[in-house]
Amino acid sequence: MTDNLSEFEQALNAAPDQGDTTGLAESWLLGLDTETTGIRPGTDAIVSACLVLREPAKGYEGDAVAEWVINPHRRISAGASKVNGFTNEYLAEHGAEPPEAIAQIGRLIARAQAKHIPLLAYNAPFDVHMLNGDIARWCADELDPFDTSSMLVVDPLVIDRAISKRSGRRSLSYTTEYYGVEPHGNFHNATADTIAAVDLVKPMATLYPQVAHLKLGELMDWQRRAQADWNESYQRWAKSKGRRFRDTGWL
Repeated sequence: MTDNLSEFEQALNAAPDQGDTTGLAESWLLGLDTETTGIRPGTDAIVSACLVLREPAKGYEGDAVAEWVINPHRRISAGASKVNGFTNEYLAEHGAEPPEAIAQIGRLIARAQAKHIPLLAYNAPFDVHMLNGDIARWCADELDPFDTSSMLVVDPLVIDRAISKRSGRRSLSYTTEYYGVEPHGNFHNATADTIAAVDLVKPMATLYPQVAHLKLGELMDWQRRAQADWNESYQRWAKSKGRRFRDTGWL
């Protein structure tokens, strides 16, 4: 496993170009997770991020990892600080300046997208929209926010809702436990969360043929249909309980 930015870039540059017929189970993946000052893209900001490049033949031992701690230049909410452990003082002292860090993250993701390597994130809209908010804030002169309509993304949460009909919570920690994934570190740490999310693909593909047979060219439409089906089902349930439900869509 590598955790040096230059080594990460070398690993990504050496990764193959993939095509629409590449199966998800055999695909290289670029995992992403962020920790933030809050939950409002464009208003809140990223305080830490991790990218994990996974070569399917090597698995976890072959991962290339890049990590960032970022000074958001805004206060972190008490709730977010309690979850991710960062404080305003720590981020101001140890955080990288966001224009450089956010640009690095954005360029690496763009390079992977050009190779048709999917970006994988658990509850992907949150991380993608948070990143786009920071790109617009800090890097507008050199980077455009990602066009989510044309991105190639894997969202294990969307896939799990489609294939597993179990009841109960579907947080990352509960979902990894369900699939027998052993975490490498503590949850709500960007690196541990990224690796855990990437680790979900193999057991999902092993247990469910529809995931094993999914091709990259089908991936986005399949997930959008799966999310729409889940929204419809959840809306019926919420209505039966007298609750309001707002369909926020997906990517």
